[in-house]
Formats: sequence, structure tokens, C-alpha cells
Amino acid sequence: MDNMKISREKSNSSVFFSVKNMTTIAMMTAVICVLGPFSVPIGRVPISLLPLAVFLAVYIIGTVRGTIAYSIYLLLGLFGASVFGGGSGGPSVVFGPTGGYLVSFILMALLSGFFIHRFYKNVVIQGIGMFLGILLAYGCGTIWFMILMKCNLKVALTQCVFPFIPFDIVKVIVGIIVGRSVRRRLIAANVIED
Repeated sequence: MDNMKISREKSNSSVFFSVKNMTTIAMMTAVICVLGPFSVPIGRVPISLLPLAVFLAVYIIGTVRGTIAYSIYLLLGLFGASVFGGGSGGPSVVFGPTGGYLVSFILMALLSGFFIHRFYKNVVIQGIGMFLGILLAYGCGTIWFMILMKCNLKVALTQCVFPFIPFDIVKVIVGIIVGRSVRRRLIAANVIED
């Protein structure tokens, strides 16, 4: 009985670490690396395409693989690759005032991915779940910002949250439209599994 369980666990892990899965994770990491640096500075925190890239990652290749792709992106930036907003990179960005948002996008990916794949037929619930993911990232990132900048909640929300809400709603909508279309095409082409 134990041998069967071990065999099944090895089989599941070998399927996850298949060439196809590793390739899709690498491709999605590359997409995040391309979209991540695009930003428009409007104060301390720029408007970035990074949340959209995270949504696309979890929508297209799944919650776990999409989160891994984002985590690899974050590690690349941490070790100095110029993949963050405005082509920046390095530990000073990850551990700086806005680094909390970068780190908390891992939680956003997990929460959004849950809603995306659990409620795949209901785009309204998907959108709500994705926006809840953004709110989670706002919460964690804002606390980080307040601690490092030694500012109050009003200042942090004014600089880091309120100006971005309309843009993030658009990112949720685009993420659903583009993510759904690309996922269907990749499933049809047998690049990813349903």
C-alpha cells in the first residue's frame, strides 16, 4: 500500500515537473519580465502593468504555475535583473518602500487564481476575486510602505492606493478578456491542459 502511495506521489511530481510545465512557466516568466518594467510614474508608486501580468499568468497557466512564474520574476529582480517598474532591479527595490506591493503580488496571484479557476464559468465572480486579490496586495503593501516611510494611513492610501483603483479595475477586465482567450487557444493547441 505504501509503495503504491509513493509511486503515485512520484508520478504526480514528475508530471508537474514535466518539460511542458517547465516551459510554460518559463514562457510566462518571460511575459511578466517584459510587461513588468512598463510603468508611468505618478508619485512614489508608478502605474504598472505588473498586476495585469500576474493576472495573465494565473489565468493562462493556472494558480500554482502562474505563482511560480511570478516568484521567479521576483527573484530575478531581487538579484539585480532590470525587470521592475522603470527598468529597475535589485534588493533596494524589493526591500524599499514599494517592495511590499511586489512581494504581496504572490498572495494576489494565489487568491486571484483560486477565484479564476474555481469559478471559471462565472466572469463576474472571477473579477470580484481578482479585485479582492488587488485589495490584499494593497493592504500588505500599504502596511509595508507605512512602516518604512513612517507615515500615517491617510498619506499611504493617498500615495499608494486611491490613484490606482481605476487602472486596476481596467487590468482586471483586460486580464479576464485576454487571459480567457489565450488560455482557450493554448488548450486547443495542446500547449497547456484544461
